[in-house]
Amino acid sequence: KQSLSLGRNDIVQLKEAYKWITYPLFSEELGVPIDGKSLFEVSVVFAHPETVGDCHFLGKILPDCFKPAKNKQSVFTRMAVMKALNKIKEEDFRKQFPCPPNSPKAVCTVLEIECAHGAVFVAGRYNKYSRNLPQTPWIIDGERKLESSVEELISDHLLTVFKAESFNFSSSGREDVDVRTLGNGRPFAIELVNPHRVHFTSQEIKELQQKINKSSNKIQVRDLQLVSREAIGHMKEGEEEKTKTYSALIWTNKVIQKKDIEFLNDIKDLKIDQKTPLRVLHRRPLALRTRVIHSMETHYVDEHHFRLYLKTQAGTYIKEFVHGDFGRTRPNIGSLMNVTADILELDVESVDVDWPPALDD
Repeated sequence: KQSLSLGRNDIVQLKEAYKWITYPLFSEELGVPIDGKSLFEVSVVFAHPETVGDCHFLGKILPDCFKPAKNKQSVFTRMAVMKALNKIKEEDFRKQFPCPPNSPKAVCTVLEIECAHGAVFVAGRYNKYSRNLPQTPWIIDGERKLESSVEELISDHLLTVFKAESFNFSSSGREDVDVRTLGNGRPFAIELVNPHRVHFTSQEIKELQQKINKSSNKIQVRDLQLVSREAIGHMKEGEEEKTKTYSALIWTNKVIQKKDIEFLNDIKDLKIDQKTPLRVLHRRPLALRTRVIHSMETHYVDEHHFRLYLKTQAGTYIKEFVHGDFGRTRPNIGSLMNVTADILELDVESVDVDWPPALDD
């Protein structure tokens, strides 16, 4: 009516207009305020054959935009139609569609309504006290090797109380099945998918932590808390630069005296080259990684044993640094001492990542 010439960018998107119209209606009907950025989503799927028919002419003029995909029921996906609408010439479009458009003849039918809640995230630190417990389920060729895992001992409780569909577990590094994690533990985070309960007081989370800790003597959890998706990034940030501290019990084939190991205490920031260990080659690509052993401290035990405390760059393979992995890690404790060395026990003493924030116990 105003005869204003409108550019493409001046036009209000239909979905925005739809929100302005429907939000107040929903709010009135349900008696709750509407929040467009809420994590709770109600998805309603409509069918409208007339609209699909409208798309067919786009398919004729711009067939390149509409490629069949395995998992899509129709080639007229939102992205494909958007692409075509951006490409089509104005005059070709107007031939098919008058402006303003004709009113539709049929109403939509509702196919399905689904309610879902965006994922919530729980973080904390765990200690592992067992030398017979993997971090994640240990399954080889479809066959389970050990009955439980750190991941399951923690997440089983979370799934129950959050009434979630599934979960994803992540952590700051991982330890082998036969390695304990001591000190203040290893940071971890669990994503709970489509939870049906999301509001918990700090007291309830504390009780949940106690429940996890009472359920098993193999693990303990601390600093359990709800965190945002963005906060999980802190756990992975600078993972390579972080340091980790270990305690290893070492056996030597030759008889040793205290003086034979003391020189290790003076070695600082030793660079070592590690080829991917033979024991993990089945799941990691072959690569040569340079890692740094920041410092070492020795405690003499007897003629064939000593304890070694190491502070290393994250991602260092400690077992291989001790026994050399058939020369794949150089230098190693065996080559430095000119003996055959092996590792009998390994403990992670600390993972120096200051996340998640410590809570008062």
